[in-house]
Amino acid sequence: MATNRTFTMIKPDAVKNGHIGSILAMITNAGFKITSLKLTQLTVSDAEKFYAIHSERPFFGELVAFMSSGPIVAAILEKENAVADFRTLIGATNPADAAEGTIRKLYATSMGENAVHGSDSDENAAIEGAFHFAGREQF
Repeated sequence: MATNRTFTMIKPDAVKNGHIGSILAMITNAGFKITSLKLTQLTVSDAEKFYAIHSERPFFGELVAFMSSGPIVAAILEKENAVADFRTLIGATNPADAAEGTIRKLYATSMGENAVHGSDSDENAAIEGAFHFAGREQF
């Protein structure tokens, strides 16, 4: 059953490059309501837990190092068809393949440093949101 919530992180590269405001504006202009939001930094342990599904992949160490390298912005977003609509808004993982006008086309610098994370399913959106936000932080 589809829900109306998804989870995103503005990754360290986009935070460092000053794109928080522009990315949040794109999100809200696309009709998403921000229901939870925080600037935080993942520890290496946090990043390993969050990306555990990729632990056997060759890029895991590099991913963990990158995601713990600086602050991120975590957010829970709400909109009808949230997961699918947000995946469309962020664009393909590789910014070279991303559609014009998507977040990754505009702000990603590479496949590894691709500006934003977006949940890939309703189930993962709930898990990822709960990883970053306590119940009292979710509105």
